[in-house]
Amino acid sequence: MPLPPRVLVLNGPNLNLLGLREPPLYGSDTLADVEALCRESAARHGLEVDFLQSNHEGALIDAVHAARAGAAGIVVNAGAYTHTSIALRDALATADSPVVEVHLPHIHQREEYRHRSYVAEVADAMIAGAGIHRYALALTHLAHLLEKSAA
Repeated sequence: MPLPPRVLVLNGPNLNLLGLREPPLYGSDTLADVEALCRESAARHGLEVDFLQSNHEGALIDAVHAARAGAAGIVVNAGAYTHTSIALRDALATADSPVVEVHLPHIHQREEYRHRSYVAEVADAMIAGAGIHRYALALTHLAHLLEKSAA
């Protein structure tokens, strides 16, 4: 029996502070809540998930490079690196699997400098403004993309 496809859920800077950092904007759910939601959603779609959160750009880039060897897809919330990191964008561009970008708040309803997403240039989809449930939506969409590519 083949192993279920593995998906990398990658979270960038300050997402370790979910539930504590600006709850009116980001909500009261924690990163542990996000991981539990992702595990449930992934299981419904026959996927396994690996998680990484880092406040360090290089660690995120290294994780994307490592995912090339075995991840069926990537869900990424790059945090502030969304708007600043061409290096992370370039790493994601080399992914041999689908990439779905997620954001807790709707980035186009925030400050002007947050409207630009370098990640969006290489992502297959972006889901924003749905709180932590956008991770489940991202995994559902990723499962759809994987099924479509297998057909």
